[in-house]
Amino acid sequence: MSEPKRLHPIAVLLNIIKSIKELVIPFLLVIVIPGKNEGIPGWIQPLVISVIILFLIVIAFLQWFRFTYRIEEGEFRIESGVFVRKKRYIKFDRIHSIDISEGIIQRIFRLVKVNIETAGGSQADAVLSAIRKSDAQRINSFISEEKNKNTNNPLDEDEDEVAGYEDAAKSASVFKQTLPQLFVMAATSGAVGVFLSGGIAFISQFDEMIPFERIFKDYEDFIGMGTIILSVLALVALLVVYVLATLSMVIKYASFTVIKTDDEIVISRGLLEKRQLTIPIHKIQGIRIMENFVRKPLGLATVYLEYAGGSMEDKESLSIMLFPLIKKGHLPEKILEILPVYQTTTEMKPLPKYALSRYVFRKVLYIIPIIGAMVWFVRPWGLLSFLIVPLAIFWGYMQYRDAGWSIEGNLLLLSSRFFSKQTLIMQRSRIQSITYKKSWFQNRKELATISASIKSGVTSRVGMVVDVEEKDCLIIKSWYLPKKAVDSND
Repeated sequence: MSEPKRLHPIAVLLNIIKSIKELVIPFLLVIVIPGKNEGIPGWIQPLVISVIILFLIVIAFLQWFRFTYRIEEGEFRIESGVFVRKKRYIKFDRIHSIDISEGIIQRIFRLVKVNIETAGGSQADAVLSAIRKSDAQRINSFISEEKNKNTNNPLDEDEDEVAGYEDAAKSASVFKQTLPQLFVMAATSGAVGVFLSGGIAFISQFDEMIPFERIFKDYEDFIGMGTIILSVLALVALLVVYVLATLSMVIKYASFTVIKTDDEIVISRGLLEKRQLTIPIHKIQGIRIMENFVRKPLGLATVYLEYAGGSMEDKESLSIMLFPLIKKGHLPEKILEILPVYQTTTEMKPLPKYALSRYVFRKVLYIIPIIGAMVWFVRPWGLLSFLIVPLAIFWGYMQYRDAGWSIEGNLLLLSSRFFSKQTLIMQRSRIQSITYKKSWFQNRKELATISASIKSGVTSRVGMVVDVEEKDCLIIKSWYLPKKAVDSND
């Protein structure tokens, strides 16, 4: 692949769509809204729109024509730029992950999109928006082989051999999420909140353009329908949003499969947009287990990989989902199969009993201003805000019960809860720092707060447990420091 290659010509269309998506809000503000003003000739608007579209087409074609990529001398080389020529050379040993995805347009033409990422940054280091599947697999295989210093060159394989490689990989999958499990995962996730807030935010952007008054001419009569009917309509609307959010999650994570090779983990998923992410095992920094209020009583959890890669442009790449939904009883077996260095029982040492009062007191303290404001400004209904107190006490108890820590060989486990329970599993060699601190109030009861951080994406992932016994904090600190001292001497 030393000869420069261009993307598939359909990349021109993808560039146009990308430009339109980036300019849609300014386009509406500049073209649609001013078009309502009187005194502007009717032909101005179509002319301006035509000029903008023509400009986007020309720029998209030039971007495609001036973009080339090649593999040469242990580097992935890209040349691009319409007016200013840019050259980017990425060494193989700096590549953290290769993300292969298929959007709707790519799937129509049997193409894929490839994102090549190094250390975490604001965006992917190299994006090939439209290339053949066989070329993408060859690039992936070639880079992997070169990084492993294997002399076999997979570029000599033909497309049938590449397809055979894909079939073999599928048969070697170590985890596959079934469709019923996906529905349970989607139904018990927080996607409905994101879906609802996104819809409200979208509508709020165009509330001046939507003729609400015309839609609800008899608004007073609508209100007069009664509380029961309005409540039923609200429940139906929420149910529709819930169903749509659940279906969107199922479509997004359909055919979710995890494949383990000697040095990499390959994760693929998606129905309308297929994605395949290749993660080098040595870049994995830790494992995060999440259990929300619904899943925890059912013994279910979601597991994420924390790794030194990803980009701010693609939020999903910053924290990779390893198991969308898995029974906690099956978790040790699957971790042993995929990442044996992270195998653990996840049994935690609980906090001392006298720390419970501190957890409950903090939660009650937070809601006192809310109750005071409700009682003062919303009389007499504000008195109902006192019903929040039992909920605050329960929340504090749940946070206390789920907090804990554990050391198992070279692994440190920190467990805590805000809304969902989080268990962070970290290797000693991957931990960036461990901090323990204590306030005046904690010092009186010989308690402290322990935290540990690992590299995750462009920032760090921090595990923190509040009100651990101070002697336990010292145990964790002494477990960590000798190893760091040895490393510093090396």
